[in-house]
Amino acid sequence: MVAPAGYNELAVEVHDVRVSLGGTPVLEGVDLHIPRGQIVALIGPNGAGKTTLLRCLLGLQKTDAGQIRLLGEDHLERALPRIGYVPQRLALERSFMLSVREFLALRLPETRHWFWQRKTRIDELLGAVVSELGVGGLLNWPVAQLSGGQLQRVLIAFSLLGRPELLLLDEPTAGVDTPGEQTFYEVIAEVHRRRHLTVVLVSHDLSMVFRHASWVYALNHVVCCEGSPEQVMNEESLKQAYGIQVSPYHHHHSHVH
Repeated sequence: MVAPAGYNELAVEVHDVRVSLGGTPVLEGVDLHIPRGQIVALIGPNGAGKTTLLRCLLGLQKTDAGQIRLLGEDHLERALPRIGYVPQRLALERSFMLSVREFLALRLPETRHWFWQRKTRIDELLGAVVSELGVGGLLNWPVAQLSGGQLQRVLIAFSLLGRPELLLLDEPTAGVDTPGEQTFYEVIAEVHRRRHLTVVLVSHDLSMVFRHASWVYALNHVVCCEGSPEQVMNEESLKQAYGIQVSPYHHHHSHVH
């Protein structure tokens, strides 16, 4: 992978990472090298180890072997404050009554004690990120009553309030209705462009990966292939990753997704 000028440092280095769950190998010697400033997609079938790999990067899953280095740090605890993470799903009880404003306020030291502060002051401090993600109209809504797409936008806003250098997204359009998927990926691409973040996302939407990713890793317990979307989104590479016949992206580019 050729890093663009100014992004020679690696944001993510994974070498020979191995993980077994319940005695079943899930990751079998995975290597990743992701330069700063890229949008990199992880694709592959269900059960291929994509979410497990993200959990390893966050220290939520112990590895059996291998090395992980993030943002130039060998010690994960030093890198974590500079990493944002949006999980695939966040299960909330309907009785969870925090509003979007109160939930987002928990992310900033200046607004963490929101119950002592005026709404106008909180909104002022949250303002730029709220505007960027288009969630201003949701600030008074209970978080537990948001739709899937609305909740994902709020979770990304929550992550961005920490000013991360690396943003990890696990199937960010899970639970988002089909018409909203394209808009959602465009929001992520705009956030990436404006903030010069490194973005690593797990996605099953091959058309959106083709449109927005700069590099693709096809994972099925091992890295089956990697390259630009043009290199990976072909019949041979996709069959190698998925183990079945999968139509390459260019067969679908005229469809509505």
